[in-house]
Amino acid sequence: MSQKTISVAVHLAGCDYRFACSPAEREELVEAACHLDQKMREIRDHSGKSLALESVAMMAALNLSHELLRQQRQATETETFLNRRLRDLSRKVDAALSQATLGEV
Repeated sequence: MSQKTISVAVHLAGCDYRFACSPAEREELVEAACHLDQKMREIRDHSGKSLALESVAMMAALNLSHELLRQQRQATETETFLNRRLRDLSRKVDAALSQATLGEV
């Protein structure tokens, strides 16, 4: 069964683009486009020289990719830390329960 798609218009760095997506993804697509547009405008506004749209888009893509990879790395490190902490706490609880059980005998 094919899923229904809709056409969504977005504005990026002064240009209009149309994308197809499912109705459920519309809001996320618009949000992503707004975020990308903001990043592209920041790059264009902060560059001392006039950059081609393609260069601005590549710089924005690279910056966003870098941010994503950094966040993924931080999430992995946090998950590893939490898993280690949970194992330690579980061992302490098991030890306390074992001692409580031995004390009852």
